[in-house]
Amino acid sequence: MSISSLKIYNANIITPNRVINNGTLIVENGKIKLISEVSIDYKTEQEIDAKGNFLSPGFIDIHVHGGAGHDFMDNTIEAYLEIAKLHARYGTTSFTPTTLSCENEDLLKTLELYEQAEKENTAGAEFIGMHIEGPYFSMKERGAQDPRFIRNPDAKEYEDIVKRSSIIKRWSAAPELEGAIEFGRFLKSKGILPAIAHTDAIYEEVLAAYEIGYSHVTHFYSCMSTVSRRNAYRYAGVVESAYLLDGLTVEIIADGIHLPPPLLKLVYKIKGPDKIALVTDAMRAAGMPPGESILGGLKNGLKVLVEDGVAKLPDRSAFAGSVATTDQLVRNMINLAEVPLTDAIKMMTATPAKIMGVDDKKGSLVEGKDADIVLFDEQINILYTIVGGKVIYNSHHHQ
Repeated sequence: MSISSLKIYNANIITPNRVINNGTLIVENGKIKLISEVSIDYKTEQEIDAKGNFLSPGFIDIHVHGGAGHDFMDNTIEAYLEIAKLHARYGTTSFTPTTLSCENEDLLKTLELYEQAEKENTAGAEFIGMHIEGPYFSMKERGAQDPRFIRNPDAKEYEDIVKRSSIIKRWSAAPELEGAIEFGRFLKSKGILPAIAHTDAIYEEVLAAYEIGYSHVTHFYSCMSTVSRRNAYRYAGVVESAYLLDGLTVEIIADGIHLPPPLLKLVYKIKGPDKIALVTDAMRAAGMPPGESILGGLKNGLKVLVEDGVAKLPDRSAFAGSVATTDQLVRNMINLAEVPLTDAIKMMTATPAKIMGVDDKKGSLVEGKDADIVLFDEQINILYTIVGGKVIYNSHHHQ
Protein backbone atom coordinates (compact mmCIF):
# COMPACT_ATOMS: atom_id res chain seq x y z
CA MET A 1 0.00 0.00 0.00
CA SER A 2 1.17 3.49 -0.72
CA ILE A 3 1.91 5.65 2.30
CA SER A 4 2.14 9.34 1.65
CA SER A 5 4.00 10.21 4.86
CA LEU A 6 6.56 8.35 6.94
CA LYS A 7 8.70 9.13 9.98
CA ILE A 8 11.90 7.23 10.78
CA TYR A 9 13.34 8.06 14.20
CA ASN A 10 16.17 6.89 16.52
CA ALA A 11 18.36 6.55 13.43
CA ASN A 12 22.05 7.08 12.77
CA ILE A 13 21.55 9.03 9.57
CA ILE A 14 24.36 8.99 7.00
CA THR A 15 24.26 12.38 5.26
CA PRO A 16 26.84 13.56 2.67
CA ASN A 17 29.07 15.12 5.31
CA ARG A 18 28.55 13.23 8.54
CA VAL A 19 26.52 10.76 10.55
CA ILE A 20 23.70 12.32 12.58
CA ASN A 21 23.22 10.26 15.74
CA ASN A 22 19.71 9.67 16.93
CA GLY A 23 18.21 11.66 14.09
CA THR A 24 14.75 11.73 12.56
CA LEU A 25 13.87 11.70 8.88
CA ILE A 26 10.45 12.64 7.51
CA VAL A 27 9.16 11.51 4.12
CA GLU A 28 6.21 13.12 2.35
CA ASN A 29 4.83 12.15 -1.07
CA GLY A 30 7.88 10.12 -2.03
CA LYS A 31 10.42 12.84 -1.19
CA ILE A 32 12.60 13.56 1.82
CA LYS A 33 10.76 16.33 3.63
CA LEU A 34 13.20 17.01 6.45
CA ILE A 35 16.07 15.63 8.48
CA SER A 36 16.39 16.56 12.13
CA GLU A 37 19.15 16.04 14.69
CA VAL A 38 16.63 15.91 17.48
CA SER A 39 13.53 13.85 17.97
CA ILE A 40 10.60 15.87 16.66
CA ASP A 41 6.90 15.62 17.01
CA TYR A 42 5.62 15.25 13.47
CA LYS A 43 2.37 13.49 12.59
CA THR A 44 2.80 10.91 9.82
CA GLU A 45 0.78 7.93 8.59
CA GLN A 46 3.58 5.47 9.32
CA GLU A 47 6.46 5.41 11.79
CA ILE A 48 9.58 3.26 11.94
CA ASP A 49 11.72 3.06 15.06
CA ALA A 50 15.24 2.61 13.64
CA LYS A 51 16.52 1.45 17.07
CA GLY A 52 19.88 3.12 16.57
CA ASN A 53 20.57 1.39 13.23
CA PHE A 54 22.03 3.15 10.19
CA LEU A 55 19.86 5.07 7.79
CA SER A 56 21.49 5.52 4.41
CA PRO A 57 20.61 6.59 0.89
CA GLY A 58 19.39 3.57 -1.08
CA PHE A 59 22.11 1.66 -2.90
CA ILE A 60 22.51 2.41 -6.62
CA ASP A 61 23.87 -0.45 -8.74
CA ILE A 62 24.92 0.81 -12.16
CA HIS A 63 25.87 -2.59 -13.60
CA VAL A 64 23.64 -5.62 -13.07
CA HIS A 65 22.58 -8.45 -15.40
CA GLY A 66 20.32 -10.58 -13.26
CA GLY A 67 19.42 -12.39 -10.07
CA ALA A 68 16.85 -14.77 -8.55
CA GLY A 69 17.36 -17.16 -11.47
CA HIS A 70 16.58 -14.53 -14.13
CA ASP A 71 18.63 -12.45 -16.61
CA PHE A 72 17.55 -9.34 -18.53
CA MET A 73 18.49 -11.20 -21.71
CA ASP A 74 15.78 -13.80 -21.02
CA ASN A 75 13.51 -11.18 -22.53
CA THR A 76 10.55 -11.66 -20.22
CA ILE A 77 8.74 -9.08 -18.10
CA GLU A 78 8.97 -11.54 -15.21
CA ALA A 79 12.79 -11.43 -15.39
CA TYR A 80 12.79 -7.64 -15.02
CA LEU A 81 10.39 -7.65 -12.09
CA GLU A 82 11.99 -10.55 -10.20
CA ILE A 83 15.52 -9.15 -10.58
CA ALA A 84 14.28 -5.77 -9.28
CA LYS A 85 12.66 -7.50 -6.30
CA LEU A 86 15.64 -9.65 -5.43
CA HIS A 87 18.16 -6.80 -5.38
CA ALA A 88 15.81 -4.59 -3.34
CA ARG A 89 16.03 -7.16 -0.53
CA TYR A 90 19.74 -6.39 -0.30
CA GLY A 91 19.42 -2.59 -0.22
CA THR A 92 19.36 -1.66 -3.91
CA THR A 93 16.79 1.06 -4.57
CA SER A 94 17.75 1.88 -8.16
CA PHE A 95 19.85 0.24 -10.85
CA THR A 96 20.66 0.08 -14.54
CA PRO A 97 19.66 -3.20 -16.18
CA THR A 98 22.58 -4.37 -18.32
CA THR A 99 22.74 -6.41 -21.53
CA LEU A 100 25.41 -8.71 -22.98
CA SER A 101 26.83 -8.91 -26.51
CA CYS A 102 24.00 -10.47 -28.49
CA GLU A 103 21.96 -10.49 -31.71
CA ASN A 104 20.41 -7.12 -32.54
CA GLU A 105 16.86 -8.44 -32.46
CA ASP A 106 17.44 -9.73 -28.90
CA LEU A 107 18.81 -6.36 -27.85
CA LEU A 108 15.86 -4.47 -29.33
CA LYS A 109 13.45 -6.86 -27.59
CA THR A 110 15.22 -6.29 -24.25
CA LEU A 111 14.94 -2.52 -24.67
CA GLU A 112 11.26 -2.79 -25.55
CA LEU A 113 10.51 -4.94 -22.49
CA TYR A 114 12.28 -2.45 -20.21
CA GLU A 115 9.65 0.16 -21.01
CA GLN A 116 6.81 -2.28 -20.33
CA ALA A 117 8.36 -3.65 -17.13
CA GLU A 118 8.99 -0.15 -15.81
CA LYS A 119 5.22 0.43 -15.59
CA GLU A 120 4.68 -2.79 -13.64
CA ASN A 121 7.70 -2.51 -11.35
CA THR A 122 6.08 -1.53 -8.05
CA ALA A 123 7.68 -4.04 -5.67
CA GLY A 124 11.35 -3.77 -6.60
CA ALA A 125 14.30 -1.44 -7.12
CA GLU A 126 13.67 1.28 -9.67
CA PHE A 127 15.20 1.22 -13.18
CA ILE A 128 17.30 4.30 -14.02
CA GLY A 129 18.11 3.53 -17.65
CA MET A 130 19.71 0.74 -19.62
CA HIS A 131 23.40 -0.12 -19.86
CA ILE A 132 24.39 -1.83 -23.10
CA GLU A 133 27.53 -3.91 -22.64
CA GLY A 134 28.97 -4.84 -26.02
CA PRO A 135 29.23 -6.03 -28.74
CA TYR A 136 31.99 -3.54 -29.72
CA PHE A 137 34.78 -5.20 -27.76
CA SER A 138 38.36 -6.41 -28.09
CA MET A 139 38.38 -10.10 -29.00
CA LYS A 140 41.44 -10.55 -26.78
CA GLU A 141 39.71 -9.08 -23.71
CA ARG A 142 36.20 -10.40 -24.34
CA GLY A 143 36.13 -12.39 -21.08
CA ALA A 144 32.91 -14.39 -20.96
CA GLN A 145 31.23 -12.36 -23.75
CA ASP A 146 30.18 -14.52 -26.71
CA PRO A 147 32.81 -14.26 -29.50
CA ARG A 148 30.11 -14.84 -32.16
CA PHE A 149 28.74 -11.35 -31.55
CA ILE A 150 31.95 -9.33 -31.05
CA ARG A 151 32.58 -6.75 -33.74
CA ASN A 152 33.68 -3.19 -34.48
CA PRO A 153 31.26 -0.27 -34.03
CA ASP A 154 28.86 0.01 -36.96
CA ALA A 155 27.27 3.45 -37.30
CA LYS A 156 24.18 2.26 -39.17
CA GLU A 157 23.56 -0.31 -36.46
CA TYR A 158 24.09 1.79 -33.33
CA GLU A 159 22.32 4.86 -34.72
CA ASP A 160 19.28 2.71 -35.43
CA ILE A 161 19.30 1.21 -31.92
CA VAL A 162 19.60 4.61 -30.23
CA LYS A 163 16.86 6.03 -32.47
CA ARG A 164 14.44 3.32 -31.33
CA SER A 165 14.96 3.70 -27.60
CA SER A 166 15.11 6.62 -25.21
CA ILE A 167 16.13 4.57 -22.18
CA ILE A 168 19.76 3.81 -23.09
CA LYS A 169 21.88 5.73 -20.58
CA ARG A 170 25.27 4.07 -20.95
CA TRP A 171 27.08 1.95 -23.54
CA SER A 172 30.33 0.09 -22.82
CA ALA A 173 32.85 -0.41 -25.64
CA ALA A 174 36.56 -0.83 -26.39
CA PRO A 175 37.88 2.61 -27.38
CA GLU A 176 40.77 1.34 -29.54
CA LEU A 177 38.50 -0.29 -32.14
CA GLU A 178 38.09 1.24 -35.55
CA GLY A 179 35.08 3.56 -35.37
CA ALA A 180 35.02 3.71 -31.54
CA ILE A 181 35.85 7.42 -31.37
CA GLU A 182 32.98 8.33 -33.75
CA PHE A 183 30.77 6.00 -31.72
CA GLY A 184 31.68 7.78 -28.46
CA ARG A 185 31.02 11.18 -30.01
CA PHE A 186 27.62 10.00 -31.23
CA LEU A 187 26.65 8.63 -27.78
CA LYS A 188 27.75 11.82 -26.06
CA SER A 189 25.63 13.89 -28.48
CA LYS A 190 22.61 11.81 -27.44
CA GLY A 191 23.24 12.17 -23.70
CA ILE A 192 24.46 8.57 -23.35
CA LEU A 193 27.57 7.80 -21.27
CA PRO A 194 30.30 6.07 -23.31
CA ALA A 195 32.24 3.70 -21.02
CA ILE A 196 35.51 1.84 -21.54
CA ALA A 197 35.30 -1.95 -21.28
CA HIS A 198 36.68 -5.29 -22.53
CA THR A 199 39.61 -3.43 -24.02
CA ASP A 200 43.24 -3.89 -24.97
CA ALA A 201 43.88 -0.14 -25.40
CA ILE A 202 47.13 1.62 -24.56
CA TYR A 203 47.32 4.97 -22.77
CA GLU A 204 47.38 7.04 -25.98
CA GLU A 205 44.13 5.39 -27.16
CA VAL A 206 42.45 5.85 -23.77
CA LEU A 207 43.46 9.50 -23.72
CA ALA A 208 41.97 10.11 -27.18
CA ALA A 209 38.74 8.43 -26.04
CA TYR A 210 38.67 10.31 -22.72
CA GLU A 211 38.99 13.62 -24.52
CA ILE A 212 35.80 13.02 -26.52
CA GLY A 213 33.70 11.75 -23.61
CA TYR A 214 34.59 8.20 -22.57
CA SER A 215 34.67 9.18 -18.91
CA HIS A 216 33.98 5.90 -17.09
CA VAL A 217 35.70 2.51 -16.86
CA THR A 218 33.47 -0.59 -16.64
CA HIS A 219 34.42 -3.30 -14.06
CA PHE A 220 37.91 -1.90 -13.48
CA TYR A 221 40.73 -4.50 -13.74
CA SER A 222 38.40 -7.08 -15.30
CA CYS A 223 39.00 -7.67 -19.03
CA MET A 224 41.39 -4.80 -19.68
CA SER A 225 45.01 -4.13 -20.54
CA THR A 226 47.75 -3.24 -18.10
CA VAL A 227 51.46 -2.59 -18.83
CA SER A 228 52.43 -4.50 -21.98
CA ARG A 229 55.50 -4.78 -24.21
CA ARG A 230 55.31 -4.32 -27.93
CA ASN A 231 58.58 -4.68 -29.89
CA ALA A 232 60.58 -4.36 -26.65
CA TYR A 233 58.92 -1.03 -25.70
CA ARG A 234 56.65 -0.77 -22.71
CA TYR A 235 53.18 0.79 -22.92
CA ALA A 236 50.75 1.80 -20.19
CA GLY A 237 47.37 0.10 -20.47
CA VAL A 238 43.83 0.94 -19.40
CA VAL A 239 44.52 0.26 -15.72
CA GLU A 240 47.36 2.81 -15.60
CA SER A 241 45.32 5.27 -17.69
CA ALA A 242 42.47 5.19 -15.19
CA TYR A 243 44.93 6.02 -12.42
CA LEU A 244 46.62 8.78 -14.41
CA LEU A 245 43.51 10.55 -15.68
CA ASP A 246 41.90 12.06 -12.60
CA GLY A 247 38.63 12.73 -14.42
CA LEU A 248 38.01 9.07 -15.23
CA THR A 249 35.57 7.34 -12.90
CA VAL A 250 35.81 3.59 -12.31
CA GLU A 251 33.47 0.91 -11.04
CA ILE A 252 34.66 -2.14 -9.14
CA ILE A 253 33.07 -5.51 -8.47
CA ALA A 254 33.80 -5.55 -4.75
CA ASP A 255 32.65 -9.14 -4.21
CA GLY A 256 36.06 -9.84 -2.62
CA ILE A 257 36.84 -12.32 -5.40
CA HIS A 258 37.05 -10.42 -8.70
CA LEU A 259 39.48 -8.08 -6.93
CA PRO A 260 41.42 -9.27 -3.88
CA PRO A 261 41.73 -6.92 -0.85
CA PRO A 262 45.12 -5.39 -1.89
CA LEU A 263 43.61 -4.25 -5.21
CA LEU A 264 40.47 -2.91 -3.51
CA LYS A 265 42.79 -0.91 -1.24
CA LEU A 266 44.89 0.32 -4.17
CA VAL A 267 41.90 1.55 -6.18
CA TYR A 268 40.52 3.34 -3.11
CA LYS A 269 43.91 4.86 -2.28
CA ILE A 270 44.50 6.26 -5.76
CA LYS A 271 41.01 7.09 -7.09
CA GLY A 272 39.19 7.91 -3.84
CA PRO A 273 35.49 7.54 -3.03
CA ASP A 274 34.35 10.36 -5.34
CA LYS A 275 35.59 8.48 -8.41
CA ILE A 276 34.62 4.90 -7.51
CA ALA A 277 31.26 3.21 -7.87
CA LEU A 278 30.69 -0.23 -6.36
CA VAL A 279 28.80 -2.55 -8.71
CA THR A 280 27.54 -6.11 -8.40
CA ASP A 281 27.72 -7.00 -12.12
CA ALA A 282 25.46 -9.78 -10.82
CA MET A 283 24.22 -12.53 -13.10
CA ARG A 284 21.14 -14.73 -12.68
CA ALA A 285 22.63 -16.82 -9.85
CA ALA A 286 22.66 -13.88 -7.41
CA GLY A 287 20.47 -14.83 -4.46
CA MET A 288 20.42 -18.49 -5.58
CA PRO A 289 22.15 -21.59 -4.18
CA PRO A 290 25.51 -22.61 -5.74
CA GLY A 291 25.69 -25.04 -8.67
CA GLU A 292 25.23 -24.87 -12.43
CA SER A 293 23.81 -21.72 -13.96
CA ILE A 294 23.69 -19.81 -17.24
CA LEU A 295 25.42 -16.53 -18.02
CA GLY A 296 23.30 -14.45 -20.39
CA GLY A 297 19.92 -15.36 -21.85
CA LEU A 298 18.35 -18.80 -21.52
CA LYS A 299 18.19 -19.04 -25.31
CA ASN A 300 21.89 -18.86 -26.12
CA GLY A 301 23.67 -18.19 -22.84
CA LEU A 302 26.83 -19.79 -21.55
CA LYS A 303 26.85 -22.67 -19.06
CA VAL A 304 28.71 -21.66 -15.90
CA LEU A 305 29.48 -23.07 -12.48
CA VAL A 306 28.72 -21.06 -9.34
CA GLU A 307 31.03 -21.92 -6.44
CA ASP A 308 33.11 -20.04 -3.83
CA GLY A 309 30.75 -17.07 -4.20
CA VAL A 310 31.49 -16.42 -7.90
CA ALA A 311 30.49 -17.76 -11.32
CA LYS A 312 33.26 -19.55 -13.23
CA LEU A 313 33.66 -21.04 -16.68
CA PRO A 314 33.01 -24.81 -16.42
CA ASP A 315 36.76 -25.56 -16.70
CA ARG A 316 37.39 -23.05 -13.86
CA SER A 317 39.89 -21.15 -16.05
CA ALA A 318 38.22 -17.75 -15.55
CA PHE A 319 35.46 -15.95 -13.68
CA ALA A 320 32.21 -15.69 -15.63
CA GLY A 321 30.19 -13.23 -13.64
CA SER A 322 29.45 -12.20 -10.12
CA VAL A 323 26.70 -13.31 -7.75
CA ALA A 324 27.16 -10.35 -5.41
CA THR A 325 24.46 -8.17 -3.87
CA THR A 326 25.00 -4.52 -2.94
CA ASP A 327 25.01 -5.10 0.85
CA GLN A 328 28.02 -7.40 0.35
CA LEU A 329 29.90 -4.76 -1.62
CA VAL A 330 29.56 -2.26 1.22
CA ARG A 331 30.49 -4.89 3.83
CA ASN A 332 33.56 -5.96 1.83
CA MET A 333 34.86 -2.42 1.39
CA ILE A 334 34.62 -1.94 5.16
CA ASN A 335 35.99 -5.35 6.19
CA LEU A 336 38.42 -6.22 3.40
CA ALA A 337 39.53 -2.80 2.14
CA GLU A 338 39.30 -1.17 5.60
CA VAL A 339 37.40 1.82 4.26
CA PRO A 340 35.30 4.00 6.62
CA LEU A 341 31.55 3.30 6.52
CA THR A 342 30.75 6.76 5.13
CA ASP A 343 33.12 6.28 2.16
CA ALA A 344 31.81 2.77 1.47
CA ILE A 345 28.28 4.23 1.39
CA LYS A 346 29.35 7.11 -0.85
CA MET A 347 30.74 4.61 -3.41
CA MET A 348 27.41 2.77 -3.34
CA THR A 349 25.18 5.87 -3.49
CA ALA A 350 26.40 9.40 -4.31
CA THR A 351 29.18 8.46 -6.73
CA PRO A 352 27.14 6.05 -8.89
CA ALA A 353 24.29 8.60 -8.89
CA LYS A 354 26.68 11.23 -10.20
CA ILE A 355 28.15 8.92 -12.86
CA MET A 356 24.65 8.15 -14.18
CA GLY A 357 23.51 11.78 -13.96
CA VAL A 358 20.74 11.18 -11.42
CA ASP A 359 22.42 12.93 -8.48
CA ASP A 360 19.90 15.77 -8.62
CA LYS A 361 17.28 13.29 -7.31
CA LYS A 362 19.17 10.35 -5.81
CA GLY A 363 22.29 9.22 -4.00
CA SER A 364 22.15 11.26 -0.80
CA LEU A 365 19.82 11.91 2.10
CA VAL A 366 19.07 15.55 1.40
CA GLU A 367 15.78 17.40 1.75
CA GLY A 368 13.85 17.41 -1.53
CA LYS A 369 15.46 14.32 -3.02
CA ASP A 370 13.66 11.03 -3.74
CA ALA A 371 12.93 9.04 -0.59
CA ASP A 372 15.09 6.07 -1.63
CA ILE A 373 16.35 4.90 1.72
CA VAL A 374 17.81 1.82 3.34
CA LEU A 375 18.05 0.91 7.03
CA PHE A 376 20.74 -1.57 8.08
CA ASP A 377 22.60 -2.75 11.17
CA GLU A 378 26.34 -2.63 11.93
CA GLN A 379 26.96 -5.77 9.86
CA ILE A 380 25.16 -4.15 6.88
CA ASN A 381 22.23 -6.57 7.19
CA ILE A 382 19.32 -4.87 5.45
CA LEU A 383 16.32 -4.19 7.70
CA TYR A 384 14.20 -1.97 5.45
CA THR A 385 14.37 -0.91 1.82
CA ILE A 386 12.28 2.12 0.86
CA VAL A 387 11.82 3.24 -2.75
CA GLY A 388 10.12 6.56 -3.41
CA GLY A 389 8.82 6.64 0.15
CA LYS A 390 7.29 3.17 -0.09
CA VAL A 391 8.56 0.28 2.06
CA ILE A 392 9.24 -2.51 -0.43
CA TYR A 393 11.27 -4.75 1.85
CA ASN A 394 11.08 -5.27 5.59
CA SER A 395 13.27 -8.00 7.06
CA HIS A 396 10.69 -8.79 9.78
CA HIS A 397 8.20 -9.87 7.15
CA HIS A 398 10.72 -12.06 5.35
CA GLN A 399 12.19 -14.15 8.14
